[in-house]
Amino acid sequence: MEDLPNELASQLLNAGFGSLKDIVIDGPNALSTRSGISKDDSLFIYNQAISFLESIGIVEKRFVRATALYDRRKKISKISTGSKNFDNLLGGGIEANAITEVYGEFGTGKTQLCHTVCVTVQLDQNHGGLNGGALYIDTENTFRPERIAAISSLRNQDPSVILDNIIVAKAFSSSHLELILSESSKIIDSHNIKLIILDSAIALYRSEFLGLSSLAIRQQRLNKLIHTLMRIAQTHQIVVLVTNQVQSTPDTGFGNISFKAAGGNIFAHSSTYRVFLRKSNRNRIARMVDSPNHPESEIVFTVDESGVIDPA
Repeated sequence: MEDLPNELASQLLNAGFGSLKDIVIDGPNALSTRSGISKDDSLFIYNQAISFLESIGIVEKRFVRATALYDRRKKISKISTGSKNFDNLLGGGIEANAITEVYGEFGTGKTQLCHTVCVTVQLDQNHGGLNGGALYIDTENTFRPERIAAISSLRNQDPSVILDNIIVAKAFSSSHLELILSESSKIIDSHNIKLIILDSAIALYRSEFLGLSSLAIRQQRLNKLIHTLMRIAQTHQIVVLVTNQVQSTPDTGFGNISFKAAGGNIFAHSSTYRVFLRKSNRNRIARMVDSPNHPESEIVFTVDESGVIDPA
């Protein structure tokens, strides 16, 4: 970075900022807090970093013609879910540079989808992949390497190769999760990561921040989390898939139970795509609940030993 004194450069490195992407992902306030650099200097450094990344096409320029955005979106990367029906719901697969959130009750296929895409992301683009690895952030101890091995074998992939390209990070607290994300850039770059999975996004926060008195701080932390994920997706141009829990709401008019995603308006306004999963006998139904460019619709998929697939 031009005109950056050696002292400031040393402070950045000592605070764990190893690249310009790290600076842009964290933002000027977090940069100041982590490094001890003044807020004015942090803002200067941030502006320098984002201007350089704009100039080389890593992040969008501040002002751009809609035609240029349209051309860029036609080339955006996507990975297959393993199900053609599910891919069609998403407009061709799970999109890079965005956050795709799937939510539903236990057993609706959220974690099975996560395991499946850990395999499909490693395929070439002609087969629904991105020739890259996956970073699986596990907050509920649900990652199972033997499940990856089974899915890989049944999809004619070498389990040992597939497993070797998946980096697993187990988060034990919300603070630990935030630390993992702050250190993720070097893992993304060094391991050719094309997919980040967060399974699940809200579990740790729900268990740590109990009661109405803790609600405001919980929502602030969740807001920071989801926006950090978005900046990671956009800065590294990768796919981000998060799972979310549900809250049940009695429907007093009909005596039924309806479900909504946990996390309140934070997730509702921050996830790019929101997909609700539910059971239907042996099958699963995925419903597009919120999207800037897809209609609200639903499809049927199922889960077997090979992961997420279309029904027979």
